[in-house]
Amino acid sequence: MMTSQPAAMARIISLALTAFIMMIAAISFPFLTLDAQGLHNATSVLDAVLAFNEGLAIPLAVAVAFFIIVIPLIRLGALIYALGPLVRDQPPRSGAKRAFGLAERLRPWSMAEIFIVGVTVALIKVAGLAAVTIGPAFWAFAGVVIITVLKDQMICRYSIWEALE
Repeated sequence: MMTSQPAAMARIISLALTAFIMMIAAISFPFLTLDAQGLHNATSVLDAVLAFNEGLAIPLAVAVAFFIIVIPLIRLGALIYALGPLVRDQPPRSGAKRAFGLAERLRPWSMAEIFIVGVTVALIKVAGLAAVTIGPAFWAFAGVVIITVLKDQMICRYSIWEALE
């Protein structure tokens, strides 16, 4: 049975804001550092995108950027836009229904969790060949994934659509 939980919207918006800020941190800080046979290489999430920035791999760079950075940020921003006034007991903004609908349509295309799983598997394989130091962006990105999963589990889409009416 469905019951009303007054603090649910506040928890969802808090998690969305936290994930948004952590995503900005994940993009801004070093993701990991590799040291192998005297060679030192530090990389960021943007460096991972730009690694495919040549020749025929440019469409792959665009896809990676959209799936792991742009779409998750748009999704979080749309959710914050749609639910922000509802938390303060104000009427929904104009376009709030469209924003929430966009966030829902983008949900299957947000691939941050796939990226972090892929990176973790690659790090396990590389760890035997080089010294790997995990940077703050890795932890921020992992936090984004965990918070996004929690947020998505807490959302009662029916209640949100009703509140936006």
